[in-house]
Amino acid sequence: FTDLQSFLDLIYANLTVLQTEEDFSDLVTAYVARAAAGGVRHVEAFFDPQPHVARGIPLQRVLDGLASGIAAAERDHGTTVELIACFHRDRSEEEALAMLAALEEAGAPIIGIGLDSAEVGNPPAKFQRVYARAGELGLHRVAHAGEEGGAASVTEALDLLHIERVDHGIQAIDDPALMDRLARAGTPLTMCPLSNVRLRCVDTLADHPLPAFLEAGVLVTVNSDDPAYFGGYADTNYEALRATFGFSDEVMARLARNSVTASFLPEGRKTGLLSEIDAWIAA
Repeated sequence: FTDLQSFLDLIYANLTVLQTEEDFSDLVTAYVARAAAGGVRHVEAFFDPQPHVARGIPLQRVLDGLASGIAAAERDHGTTVELIACFHRDRSEEEALAMLAALEEAGAPIIGIGLDSAEVGNPPAKFQRVYARAGELGLHRVAHAGEEGGAASVTEALDLLHIERVDHGIQAIDDPALMDRLARAGTPLTMCPLSNVRLRCVDTLADHPLPAFLEAGVLVTVNSDDPAYFGGYADTNYEALRATFGFSDEVMARLARNSVTASFLPEGRKTGLLSEIDAWIAA
């Protein structure tokens, strides 16, 4: 693939191998086993229910498979997993609203909603009613913005969808006022450096703006996006950043702390994870 759309075409084709409850369970357990081996303690994972339902897979089968995999993964590895249901921005808001209602009716084990897929031509404003309803349900709200779309996409997602976290958000670097807003508000950005390179959002990792965000005081975190496609899990992204920018132990610890701070974990669990990071840097 050479850009976001060609990647989406590929991954949607590959999703057809997921048919049974066991398939979805296996997917989770395989992912968490690898993530845990890289030091990941907690995962807030996106899943896209719409393309599965659209090809005839019952929503309950998807949810049961994911839940089964999560239970096994937490038992075997101690890594906790929470789910965020994402809606495809190239589909209609009516379909997203219907899917949100179906998730509610099913008692889906989700902590929030997100917005992904093709960003260009599908602005955040298109999904205001979905995000308003999610707020009424007490769900966390995040959204992909400023990956392919410009800085204005980030601003619109903040203003109209009232998101708590920005996924990607690298194009915010072009708007000094937005950068200041993000820093002052402590709004987290979930950056995926290796993904940004593979999708041609940046030419090389050395061109990535993550260091500039850190310098500006923005709460940036390091994530894997779709690791099987983009060349690395979370630990590989950390290692690549360190090799490229020569980050010190202190900077690496700061990035790890940012991820804990940006998570939707209860404060007690956050304190425990932050203590682990403090112990690492002290050693």
